[in-house]
Amino acid sequence: MSQSRFNALFVHQRLPLLRTLQRMVGNPSTAEDLLQETYLRVTRALGERPVTHLEPFVFQTARNLALDHLRARRAQARTLVDDVPEQVLHNVAAPLGSSEDAAHAEQLLRHLSSQLGQLSPRQQRIFVLSRVHGASYVEIAEQLKVSASTVQKELKLIMAICMGVADRLG
Repeated sequence: MSQSRFNALFVHQRLPLLRTLQRMVGNPSTAEDLLQETYLRVTRALGERPVTHLEPFVFQTARNLALDHLRARRAQARTLVDDVPEQVLHNVAAPLGSSEDAAHAEQLLRHLSSQLGQLSPRQQRIFVLSRVHGASYVEIAEQLKVSASTVQKELKLIMAICMGVADRLG
């Protein structure tokens, strides 16, 4: 098969080839690169031997290149994570704060705890149900047998107290 006949086939099949590659790799830019590599590989193959069924050969070459790309990407992702000790990953993901930051956080926590300790038992329960357990106003109201409006008002007051502590210590 001549190079000119292959060129005509490639131009005619360019969009279906590109769509196939894009579906496989999920990246238009990578698909374009693989399409160019397909052209080069098929051109090289035609120079080495005759190809009787050119269209299936072109599509199979493109699919093989896409699969090779995906395998390499998976291997690289595994290598990047697997080759790094777990302790190093944890330190990168969550760097340790300074001792000054820790002291500030401890002081803030002490003051918040003190202020929350002065709340009524019902207010403390509202705070815990809302902020720790993620309960809605309606769920809290049903559990404490008060209106959702009461829960909302109490929580607004509690949060104002917390914000006051944070502002004073900020």
